[in-house]
This record gives sequence, structure tokens and C-alpha cells, in this order.
Amino acid sequence: MHRLIHSLARFTALVGGLVLIALIALMTISITGRWIRVGEIVGTYELLEAGVAFAIFSFLPITQFYGAHATVDVFTTALPARITRWITAFWEVVLALVILLIIWRLYEGMQRYIGNGETTFFLQFPVWWGYGASFAAGLVACVTAIYCAFARIKEAVTGRSILPSEHESA
Repeated sequence: MHRLIHSLARFTALVGGLVLIALIALMTISITGRWIRVGEIVGTYELLEAGVAFAIFSFLPITQFYGAHATVDVFTTALPARITRWITAFWEVVLALVILLIIWRLYEGMQRYIGNGETTFFLQFPVWWGYGASFAAGLVACVTAIYCAFARIKEAVTGRSILPSEHESA
């Protein structure tokens, strides 16, 4: 299970990275075209909006798996490892619940846009496509978050590391 979750999180991050690279290329071409007076690419803002949202949700699983979210551990660095593991497990569960809440609301928003048939202004593609892509990456984030929450609880109970942690590398 560990290897599957890691592979899925890694794959999702790679796809998100490729989308981000494509968006950077698109924006560079569009801005360059405007600068040399050839003209910009129509609909770049619409593609950028949907693509960046997808990329953000694509990076969540790998960040979750490695415990690489931003943390403030000024007061916890002096605590014993056992207590730190329990604090980490607690916040991992909270973060999993927050990700589940966000993805649930993203799903509801996607359903609303599917129902009303709204399209983007220039390219006329359905708005829900961007929501759908983000939701697909968000599902991987949910699975990863739930797995990580259980793994961190197991780490706290057993005292044995299961997931990579920023505290171990420091």
C-alpha cells in the first residue's frame, strides 16, 4: 500500500509539473507575441486559471506524503520525540479532514457548473472541465491524506517511522 500511494502521489505531481511547464510556455509565447506586436494567444487566462488550479491540487499528495507542508515548530523542537509524533499525528488527521472538506466542496462546485452549462468567455470550454481536472487530482490528495493520517497515528503508537519526515532529515 505504501508503494502504491507513493507512486500515485509522485505520478500526480509529475503530471501537475508538466501542466505547469506547458502553462509557462503558453504564457511566454502569448506575452512575447504581444510584445513583438504579432498578437497574444486568445484564452490564455482561461487556460492559466484551470491549469494552475489543477497543478496546485496535483502537488498536494506528494507534499502530504513527505510531510513537507510549511510548519512552525519553534516550541516543539525541544519536546521528546514521542510527544512530537503525537502532535504530528494530530495535525495530520486535521489536515486530512480539511482536504476532504475542500474536495467535497470542489465536487459540489463542479456539479453546479455541470448543471448550469457555463462556459469560458473566449475558448467556450465548459467551466466544469477545470473543476473536474482539479477534482481528479484532489481525489488522489484525499487518498494520500487518509493514508498519511493512519500512518502517522501508527508511528505515534509504535514509535517507528513509516513516512518520510522533515524532522528525520534535519
